[in-house]
Amino acid sequence: MNKNKLETISNLFENKEIRSIWNSEKEDYYFSVVDVIYALTDSINPRNYWNMLKSRLTDEGSELYTNCVQLKMKAKDGKLRLTDTLDTEGIFRLIESVPSPKAEPFKLWLAKLGREKIDEVFDPSKGIDQMIDFYLKKGYSLEWIEARIKAIIDRKKLTKVWYDNGVKSNKEYAILTNAIYKEWSGMTASEYKAFKGIRKENLRDNMSDIEVALTNLGEITTRDIAKEEQPKGLKENIGVAKRGGSVAKGARDLYEKETRKLAITSEKNLNYQYIDENEQIENK
Repeated sequence: MNKNKLETISNLFENKEIRSIWNSEKEDYYFSVVDVIYALTDSINPRNYWNMLKSRLTDEGSELYTNCVQLKMKAKDGKLRLTDTLDTEGIFRLIESVPSPKAEPFKLWLAKLGREKIDEVFDPSKGIDQMIDFYLKKGYSLEWIEARIKAIIDRKKLTKVWYDNGVKSNKEYAILTNAIYKEWSGMTASEYKAFKGIRKENLRDNMSDIEVALTNLGEITTRDIAKEEQPKGLKENIGVAKRGGSVAKGARDLYEKETRKLAITSEKNLNYQYIDENEQIENK
């Protein structure tokens, strides 16, 4: 985590500054607890407010405080100081615990989100409808969305084959996926995302047509080989994943030779802005 730059997300909580640190390994943000409390309560001493809230939560048996991580964050005087932080899930749990009118909109939103998730259990098509609407609002075409849904289905077919071959955990799926990516692109999935300057955003959502095609080719080839040869366990499946990735690498080389264009690009489709904390403080 110490290699990640500090940053501020300034467009949350009525544009009040919420300091945060991006953890590239967990692919999640850690937010300053006192900043969130100040934004929600306007307390003249958010640290004292947090201390009293910690005591109450502990008495109630809440594990929220034990999930806090102390990280060094830059204060307004420019010095780095240890600060209580929570990840995204923890921050939402914190918001639910703060008795403040400003917290009510967040609580209502969380309640609405929970209701929608329950509705999806009874009618899964609602989740698909929401996904399509989301992509449309982001400017993607229906044709692109159709291809994206097919890619998700193909991915499920691949993980099903891996599962049948003795690969069970999401961590192992990530290792195999990285083996495919590394073979054809020269980068793991996280390195690829860093190359494009994205974080929590989905990598495929930010790929060009040829990048998506090469990714699909590597995974489909891996799936078909694994289905035919039935390698057992992680080690044997890594070898197959590399072979699948090498097929995509061959296609990449041929594409670049014939078109004289690079198959891999740093361009992305979703342009979220990440603000450097040093610059943010200097501007103030």
